[in-house]
Amino acid sequence: MTETHYWLGFHLVPGIGATRVARLREHFGSLSAAWHADVADLRAAGLSERVAAKLVTARSRIALDREMERIERAGVSIVTLADAAYPRLLREIPSPPLLLYVRGALTPADAHAVGIVGTRRASAYGREMTRRLCSDLVQAGVTIVSGLARGIDAVAHRTALDRGGRTIAVLGCGVDVIYPPEHRQLAEEVAQQGALVSEFPLGTPPDGPNFPVRNRLISGLSLGVVVVEAPRRSGALITANFAADQGRAVFAVPGSALAAGSEGPLQLLRDGAVLATSGEDILADLKLTGRQAAFDVRQTLPATSEEAALLAHLDGEPRHIDEIALEVGLAISRLSALLLEMQLKGLVRNVGHQHYVRA
Repeated sequence: MTETHYWLGFHLVPGIGATRVARLREHFGSLSAAWHADVADLRAAGLSERVAAKLVTARSRIALDREMERIERAGVSIVTLADAAYPRLLREIPSPPLLLYVRGALTPADAHAVGIVGTRRASAYGREMTRRLCSDLVQAGVTIVSGLARGIDAVAHRTALDRGGRTIAVLGCGVDVIYPPEHRQLAEEVAQQGALVSEFPLGTPPDGPNFPVRNRLISGLSLGVVVVEAPRRSGALITANFAADQGRAVFAVPGSALAAGSEGPLQLLRDGAVLATSGEDILADLKLTGRQAAFDVRQTLPATSEEAALLAHLDGEPRHIDEIALEVGLAISRLSALLLEMQLKGLVRNVGHQHYVRA
């Protein structure tokens, strides 16, 4: 088994977070050694008697090989805190998740991400403002992060997809359990053009307590969070509070003082949030003016002659992988691996159904 198996194991044991895992890695030299340690050795590594005993009991019930096979069969990948692909912004928050379950792909382009959140009961004004903000941000190369919920979240993801941008949906359930169910098609498109992300194991249902946990990841993956519409008590305001606690920018879209959906944003503005009426307001505050975010990504150069040759056959027009394979003379298996590697570098983008464009 690989170290990833043991990251998964510790993630599945309640009460073992990033701080304790760091302590165990330092003491034992590897998570595999820590996983097989007895209670006395775990106590020597700094765990309490209760936590050490709970770990030993829990690991006896976890079949790591079987769990990893289940994840792979579901078409899901795991990104751990030890992986270079783990999002830099998320790594900076207090107690980051040990690992992420990902359907789709996280790329370096996602370092320039903004969270867009709001009420499930969006007004026509809220939907239109969401479209305008997301369109401006996508045009500047910014990844849109949201929670796949009804209302503002769904409009944010849909706009990013329609504008050819990247979008990340953070779920309050397993990435194999789409909620709400009517967003199943939207989720599939997000996975093709970005990523579905969760810290909850496969099969986890969308229980209420999961959503504040989910909201902390929306803000953690983002440079800033925009609240478009939200009543006074809203999950969107929880996300904004997490953003403030994590040192991220908080933006609010003003609305009518008579509208219930404006209560949250107006309260945020009174508390010092940045007023956002266009994408330029957000880009300027985050110092991502013009198309800076997109240009930063494009500075990544092809590392090999294979990558350079492949880029020469791609432009802004989507090309199917079969067509690309014929032109560049590569086997599909090799081309798939190369395209995935170049996606991670931000050189190409999968726009859906195995069609690729130059990023």
